[in-house]
Amino acid sequence: LACRTLVAHVRWSPACARLIMSLAPKGGGVPTPRPAAQRIDCQARGGAPYDGGMQTPDGTPDSLFSAAAFRARAARGLATEPSDAVFDPRTGKAWGRGDWDLNPELMADFEAMLPPRPAAVLVPIIARDEVTVLLTQRPDTMRSHAGQISFPGGKIEPDDTDAVAAALREAREEIGLERDFVETLGFLDGYRTGTGFNVIPVVALVRPGFELTLDPNEVADAFEVPLRFLMDEANHHKHARPWRGRDRHYYAMPYGERYIWGATAGMIKNLHQRLWQL
Repeated sequence: LACRTLVAHVRWSPACARLIMSLAPKGGGVPTPRPAAQRIDCQARGGAPYDGGMQTPDGTPDSLFSAAAFRARAARGLATEPSDAVFDPRTGKAWGRGDWDLNPELMADFEAMLPPRPAAVLVPIIARDEVTVLLTQRPDTMRSHAGQISFPGGKIEPDDTDAVAAALREAREEIGLERDFVETLGFLDGYRTGTGFNVIPVVALVRPGFELTLDPNEVADAFEVPLRFLMDEANHHKHARPWRGRDRHYYAMPYGERYIWGATAGMIKNLHQRLWQL
């Protein structure tokens, strides 16, 4: 799920061009043939290499971003059950439900929305020598969020026992990630989207060795980004566009030709807030 906002500052890369084209009106709703499922080697699908990594004197990766280090941070910083707080991308903070009346500008947004529909996403942290984050890119043919980058996830269905079950089901349906590879660690704060969802992000450590099978109607590509890059505040940009007579701000984290923004970038920012600002 990604926030439906227009990029304020674009670089004329193929990814940005796809983003701009996704905002144009779609055709007359003629159904397209269902493409075949796609198997990919996820580790090979990334953006530009990140040169900000550090190594120890013997040349081995710095343990700050090892799977063990991430698990320890997660134990300290993640919620053990879905959070009642909602992350606000304009301030970079999570507001409890009782605090909304102290922030009238935040209340105005929520008062304009219908009651949110519950949704869940999986935030998959891949346990490589230095951990990475697995992300997906939506097809350009989708009616909403076309070409945008997101976590695997979707609506919590009546048959789902909880948010974790929904996130694992969606990850299996969208990208073929089997739950046997997934160790859930906890929750980020809820995220309200402009499209009417209250998203529960489920953070998980994923054991390497999985093979992804993408549902081409939901996912055009899957790729990994070093967590070190995403947790570097130098890569946390804040863009804005006019919305209902005032500027609406959102995070963007460009990675090579991948433009990570909106709700996805907001959840990553919340991950930084919870685990790196202890």
